[in-house]
Formats: sequence, C-alpha cells, structure tokens
Amino acid sequence: MFPSIRSVALAGFAASLLPQALAQTSTSCNPLNATCPADAALGTNATFLFNETSANSKLWNTTAGTIDYNSTGGQFTISEKGVSPTLISNFFIFFGRVDVVLKAASGQGIVSSIVLESDDLDEVDFEWIGGNNTSWQSNYFGKGNTTSYDRAVWHDVDDPQGTFHNYSVDWTKEKIDWYVDNELIRTLNYEDANGGDNFPQTPMNIRLGIWAGGDPDSNSYWTVQWSGGEVDYDDCPFTMSVREVFVQDYSSGKEYKWGDHTGSYDSIEIVNGTSEAYEELYVPSGTKAKWDSLPTWAKAAIGVGSVAVVAVAAGAFILFFLKKRREGRAAYQLQEQNMAKEQEELLEYKSNYQQIKGNSTEIHR
Repeated sequence: MFPSIRSVALAGFAASLLPQALAQTSTSCNPLNATCPADAALGTNATFLFNETSANSKLWNTTAGTIDYNSTGGQFTISEKGVSPTLISNFFIFFGRVDVVLKAASGQGIVSSIVLESDDLDEVDFEWIGGNNTSWQSNYFGKGNTTSYDRAVWHDVDDPQGTFHNYSVDWTKEKIDWYVDNELIRTLNYEDANGGDNFPQTPMNIRLGIWAGGDPDSNSYWTVQWSGGEVDYDDCPFTMSVREVFVQDYSSGKEYKWGDHTGSYDSIEIVNGTSEAYEELYVPSGTKAKWDSLPTWAKAAIGVGSVAVVAVAAGAFILFFLKKRREGRAAYQLQEQNMAKEQEELLEYKSNYQQIKGNSTEIHR
C-alpha cells in the first residue's frame, strides 16, 4: 500500500536523516572538504537507445548487479535480496537537460530512481515507489543539506509501472524544471532553494537504478516506511525498464575543474578541449567510420574541396593537352614545310636531269 499522508510526513524527517540511502547517492571525493580531480565532461548531446544495444562501458558504469538489454530496453531487476542494479554515467554535465523514457518497477518497498548527482552532493531526483502506481516524487538536495523538509513533492502520473513515460529535467543556473511527457510539472527557482545555498549548481553525472528501500536489514525504519513497507522477496523479480536516455550538456569543454571549496557554480572552471565522451560518441576508429561520423556540413565542405581538386586536375590536363597539341601542330607544319621543300628539290633535280639527258642524245646524233 502507498504510504499515508502521515507516513509521507514522517518520510520528510527520514529524508533529513538519510538522504543518501533514499537516493543511493555517494561521493568518492567531496570538493567542499578536499582537492578533488576534475570531472570528465560530456561536452555535447547524445541519445542512448537501450532497446537496441547495451550501455557503452566507456561512457556508463554498471554497479550493484547486472542489467539485461532486450528489444524493450535495459532491464534493471532485483531478483533477490542484496541486488540493486544501477547505471552511472562516466561523464558529467554542467547544467543541461536529461530525458529518460522509463517504466517503473512494481513491488512493495521497491524504489525506481533517476538521480543527477555531483561530487559535493548536489542532487536532482525522480523516484517511484513500487506500491504506488499513480504517483512519482520530485526532490533535490544542495551540498547534502537536509535542514529543510519541504523539498520532496508527489505528482500524479498515469500507470507508471505499466506504461513508458518520458521523464525530463531541464537544469540551468536560474532554475530546475521537471517534466513528464513534455508537460511542465514543477519548477524550482534558484532563490527558492534556501536563497540559492541549496540549489544544485555543480557538475553532475546521471544515475539510473532500482533498490529495496523496504529492506529493514539495509535501511532505517523511516526509509522502510517512506518506500511503502517491507519488501517481500518471494515476489521477485522486480524490474524497472529504461528504453531511451537523452543527455544534453549546456557547457562545452573537456572537463570541469573545481576552483575552490565553495561549491558555487561560478567557481567551476570549464577546461577547453574535446571531451573523451565526444570522441567516443562521434569520432570512432576507422576511416569509413570517421567519415560516417562527420556532420553533413563537413562532408559537403570536403565534397566541394574534392570537386575543386578534380577541377584543378582536369584543367591542368587540358592545358597540358592544348600545349602538346600546339607543339604537335607546329611540328607537323614544320614537317610539311620540309616535305614541300624536298619535293621542290626533287622536281628541280628531275628537270635538270631531263635537260642533261636531252643534250646528251643530241650529241650522239
């Protein structure tokens, strides 16, 4: 059964205590407290069709289980206790848009989630509770701060466990918009997030996952209540299906470097260059593949250049031919002149010979 209003209110308190448990979030290095490496940028936009191929391991990392890919999409399945398949992008976006075509999992205590997460625990969430087939929850965190309890909001949606919907977030430095099937559902303005202090504003990666929030051996009482009650593993499997993911990075560069420990968006340095993600997506190895990956305008430019080269070569050949033709005509004319001269000389010789022969005959007479 979906949690009552009372249990949802209690869940707000639980969320204040256990934000990472609710969203399966973590960080290996928090830039608020340490000098951390730069985050690899996406630096472009890309569409990932999980109903056609598996996730590229150079761009995505699978944790806490396995994901099966078929014609329906990527299948995130809890088949037994302790399994919570999660797909994490190896690239980050620094403001951007994410669209996920997804069908949530059923099952009491089962949580399906889309999470945008930064190293300093800025976070933007979509979450579905398996015992509820009429709603989903939007949420956010800034720097892991849980001192306010009004972040999570429930929204109606038609049959999220039986129907694919397109869940989208458009994230800029001014606001965050959540959409379902391109319909605007919620807006969070910068100043409304504790004056901006709790507004997610640092480079984030994308995490798609399913987890057992209702497992009392792994989570607190409040988390179990928020997720709708204890999981009955005899009802396994529980599956979330992801058909398509679109990601657009609103920044362009090689990586995002942390300038200081403030966690402010204006402290992030965008390092110029081509990102590894871009090269993996659009500059594959092999001459033909590289040609195929070029945009139309580049191919057209190369085509015009090729035509120009051919034209120059053809022009050079024509000039060479005309030159040789002129040279041949001059040689032919010279040869005709020599032949005419030789014929004149031969005729003169014959005439002289006839005269000599005639004179000789008269003498003999």
